[in-house]
Amino acid sequence: MSRVAHIAVVAVIGLVMAIPAGAQDDDQAAELAKKLANPIANLISVPLQYNYDRNYGPNDDGRVHRLNIQPVIPFALNDRWNLITRTIVPLIDQQDVPQGGVNKTGLGDITASQFLSPKEPTEHGLIWGAGPVFLLPTASDETLGGEKWGLGPTGVVLRQKGAWTVGVLANHIWSFAGDDDRDGINATFLQPFLSYITRTKTTFSIGTESTYDWKAEQWSVPVIAQVGQLFRIGPQILQLAAGVKYWADSPDNGPEGWGVRVQLTFLFPK
Repeated sequence: MSRVAHIAVVAVIGLVMAIPAGAQDDDQAAELAKKLANPIANLISVPLQYNYDRNYGPNDDGRVHRLNIQPVIPFALNDRWNLITRTIVPLIDQQDVPQGGVNKTGLGDITASQFLSPKEPTEHGLIWGAGPVFLLPTASDETLGGEKWGLGPTGVVLRQKGAWTVGVLANHIWSFAGDDDRDGINATFLQPFLSYITRTKTTFSIGTESTYDWKAEQWSVPVIAQVGQLFRIGPQILQLAAGVKYWADSPDNGPEGWGVRVQLTFLFPK
């Protein structure tokens, strides 16, 4: 692990331990923690998600630092339906990727998803949403993105019962335009997730963010476990989470072994 990543993890753990969830009203904290476990909750949030992965390339000496800015913004369409927008804006620092001596820093490709979702769960307690997902070729360098426009369906379904949340988010993206010299995109993304919220509003979660590349016939499967804690700084409510990931499978020259995730989420309850 890089020294920067190590310092970030230590700082996150220290903050989580130092600031109790009791700094805010208990009922509000419980409701916010539950909404954060729901990817399509009626809650404005802005997660800043840092990821560190390593062992890229033929000699396993490549490293990638990635900061995903992931605003989630709900819009009320009427008394029954919400439109939830989820956007991922990646800022990437690659070292010795895709090969030794190649170092690039900049913006990656943006992924924008929209979910049409009922305001109330079904009679069986299911929460769901579905809509389109767009891949935008916004990378500032050709090594940081695919240089392709992409489009496809996305959906999520989950159930929350007591302290537990279980569900899955999925999408599939096909490229339809872009640089003809770059490989086309035909990829499925699967994100099953499971979380448990304690009485102190601490959230323990585990899941994967797996991608199957139908053209290369290869999986990318990071297993991610993390713990998050709500707290308040002045009027601002936040959640700080830290965790580890293990690459159970990855493409040739992809990441291997262990990685790190640290996430700070700004919450804006109505």
